[in-house]
Amino acid sequence: MSSLRENDILLITLHITLVAVLIMLPLPLRAQTFSVIHNFSYSGGFWPFSGVTRDTAGNLWGTTSSSIQGAGAVYELKSFHGSWLYIPLFYFDTTDGFSPWSRVVFGPGGALYGTTLTGGMGCYPNNGCGLVYSLRPPSTFCAALSCVWTETIMYEFTGGQDGADPIYGSVVFDNDGNLYDTASAGGTAGRGVVFELVRSNGGWTEQVLYNFQGGSDGWQPVGGMVFDSAGNLYGTTIAGGTLDCGTIFELSPNGSGWTHKVLYSFLCGSDGNGPIATPILDQYGNLYGSTFYGGAGNGGVVWELSPESNGNWSFTALYELAQGPRGGRGPYSSLAMDSSGNLYGTTHLDGTYGAGNIFKLTRQNGFWTYTSLHDFTGGLDGQWPYGPLLDSQGNLYGTTYAGGTNVCDPSQNCGVIWEITP
Repeated sequence: MSSLRENDILLITLHITLVAVLIMLPLPLRAQTFSVIHNFSYSGGFWPFSGVTRDTAGNLWGTTSSSIQGAGAVYELKSFHGSWLYIPLFYFDTTDGFSPWSRVVFGPGGALYGTTLTGGMGCYPNNGCGLVYSLRPPSTFCAALSCVWTETIMYEFTGGQDGADPIYGSVVFDNDGNLYDTASAGGTAGRGVVFELVRSNGGWTEQVLYNFQGGSDGWQPVGGMVFDSAGNLYGTTIAGGTLDCGTIFELSPNGSGWTHKVLYSFLCGSDGNGPIATPILDQYGNLYGSTFYGGAGNGGVVWELSPESNGNWSFTALYELAQGPRGGRGPYSSLAMDSSGNLYGTTHLDGTYGAGNIFKLTRQNGFWTYTSLHDFTGGLDGQWPYGPLLDSQGNLYGTTYAGGTNVCDPSQNCGVIWEITP
């Protein structure tokens, strides 16, 4: 009997030791979950060219480039008891805007603000040069699905020195409520402008802050801009610069106007080529962004631009993306950064299936590790993504221009809104 008890004690001891070892072993990381939370349709707006904006209640807001009326729409995706309710808010009809390619953002007074690529009455017969608009909800109660928001056209571009064709840039506001953005064409040299809208006599007056000349200063600003704490604006041009590969620029207020400075000219090499997306800014004043082309893999480059003590800036290529089987087409949209300094982004045609992907760059000990969070197949999960938006719980949201369940054209489906949960 004593030997049996000794064996039992030995087995129990071994079992306790094994359990302790298992407890100390690192548990496998839980996979992130990708899901489609809305399929765009022909009747409610389709083919989004931008990502989404999230409000404090967790609802998503965005635009589609086309609609049953043909000119695009603004929508809300309402978080509703664990599911999502799609609510069209406004349909454009060409005269009041055409092809809203930029995100909508919340501005002064709780209104939504955005731009349209063309439309309005400013130039081109039957197809204007684009405009800046705001949307407000009805002043009286209405059922969610029947609430039509009211549009105010804040400014219509003429295609002259005031600019034309704002594309992907989301508008930004200063502390006084003035609005800033870029237009990809027009200006004194026809190469694009940075503009400001200032409140004036109950309306808005445009001021051009800078005219791109198409040389070393850059040209065709496609994305938007970001403010730093000192009131300086930062953005990119897709072309121009030293080798016509694009630039990163700064606009600084000087008391009587604004001073333009090229912080970096891309060289079409390992540093990338053709920045489109609006840069983002971290708490230390470093800029992060991406290029559409270039790098060793020709799928675009994720970069960092850091200020130095002597007033110069230091450029670092953080990661060179590999092109997909359909050729290199990297990020259109801005990056997102979490509280640990990790970066998230999307590509247009990279990824395993050449339909774009969602990626993460993890910062560790001065190095960056690349992880593809989802490779779009071009089927029900979507194709050609935009975004991402990162919320405080670590969820990612975005859109795809095409794919999904609904057909809007014989060649491509209507697009989706997607979510990745950690």
